[in-house]
Amino acid sequence: MTTTSPGTLEALTRRLPDSTLITDDDVLASVSSDEAEWAEVGRAVAAVRARSTAEVQQVVAVCAELRVPVVTRGAGTGLSGGANAVEGGLVLDLSKMDRVLEIDEDDLVAVVEPGVVNDDLKAAVAEHGLWYPPDPASSPWSTIGGNVATNAGGLCCLKYGVTRDYVLGLQAVVGGPAGEYGTAVRMGRRTTKGVAGYDLTGLVVGSEGTLGVVTEVTLRLRPAPAAAPRTVVGAFGSLVAAGEAVALATRRKLTPLALELLDGPTLRVVEEWKHLGIEADAAALLLAKIDTPGASGEEEATAMAAAFREAGALWAEQSSDDAEAEALFAARRLAYPAMERLGPVLTEDICVPRSQVPGMLADIEAISLRHGVQIGSIAHAGDGNLHPCMISPPDDEAARAAAIAAFDDILEAAIARRGTVTGEHGVGLLKRAGMRAELDPGAQAMQRAIKQALDPLDLFNPGKVVGEP
Repeated sequence: MTTTSPGTLEALTRRLPDSTLITDDDVLASVSSDEAEWAEVGRAVAAVRARSTAEVQQVVAVCAELRVPVVTRGAGTGLSGGANAVEGGLVLDLSKMDRVLEIDEDDLVAVVEPGVVNDDLKAAVAEHGLWYPPDPASSPWSTIGGNVATNAGGLCCLKYGVTRDYVLGLQAVVGGPAGEYGTAVRMGRRTTKGVAGYDLTGLVVGSEGTLGVVTEVTLRLRPAPAAAPRTVVGAFGSLVAAGEAVALATRRKLTPLALELLDGPTLRVVEEWKHLGIEADAAALLLAKIDTPGASGEEEATAMAAAFREAGALWAEQSSDDAEAEALFAARRLAYPAMERLGPVLTEDICVPRSQVPGMLADIEAISLRHGVQIGSIAHAGDGNLHPCMISPPDDEAARAAAIAAFDDILEAAIARRGTVTGEHGVGLLKRAGMRAELDPGAQAMQRAIKQALDPLDLFNPGKVVGEP
């Protein structure tokens, strides 16, 4: 991508008369980055809040002609720098494309624009007795387009899968061999099965806006759960003991709706902020939700509590108080913003085989001590997706350097345990070096070839994922 010339803004204004270009410095800054701490942010020349596929097509076509990079964003809740502006580029904000276009009760399908907020979609389909399971902790704010970009997971993905499992088809504005830049292409289907050609939909999901701009998504739905889930809570004297409980539950083939971990210090930070009425007197809590109905669900909840106790829980019980159970899961969702109140937070997103969870938690504790970094541990523990959060005091350069060193060591430890450097947040800017350490060189070459074939101008989100670190 060539460097943007001084006349670019004038040219964009002239060529995009139907779009309102955002050029105010403060507003532009507000849409130029996501929530990734310390990821670099370029100075965009302008932004556009698109309202239709046709407008996206026009913006992409003009930017291609002018060689202006395009970085697409939704709500900006990402944690890897994937939506950060690049120098001289244009930020394409899709948050105003927020319509639920169709809810098909017969075929269990919804068609939505990318700016629809995850929880808003859940509420809309619930009115029809349906359910959209992917539920990242950011679901009250994050958009479906952003969820598609990073293949977001969440609390329920342990049993019900991640975003890719629910994207049947999509429309994207692309370039390269599909035609001129600005071409809108439909891929995928509405059927539950289909193998006509390569899985282009699956390729776009998780590509972080580097292959085009998604403007419409066709999603699989499920019937709404018939009954409220049971909650099992276990308190542990150490993180490693909590990890052993996760491994034991896996060996016993227990499959809860969710199995979440919160360390004691993080839980106390949430309680001090939100006053949910939770007592945190242990090193870690495990929270399991069991949605199997009837007597089988009762047996599974009993077996889960037994696994917690056998792994060394201080106590483990099925919650009889629905309000208390909801408060515990609310605390899990609020953990990251609560920790942000203490200072800058650098968040990891590693995923390891479930048998490796105890060892990985021990690694994190050792890394915390080695670098003198406060690390709050939260996790989708049931599927091995751990989110250690490195907290550093504001304006402390030495603490910042220590946090970054701890971040890198955690990536190395995850790879050593046959894991991955990102389970659901995406590569973006922060994980590019980690991705190279993880992936086979041949696989990396294939990824670069795909990017070159589908985006020969390197127009879409350049420098991210497969870009140079």
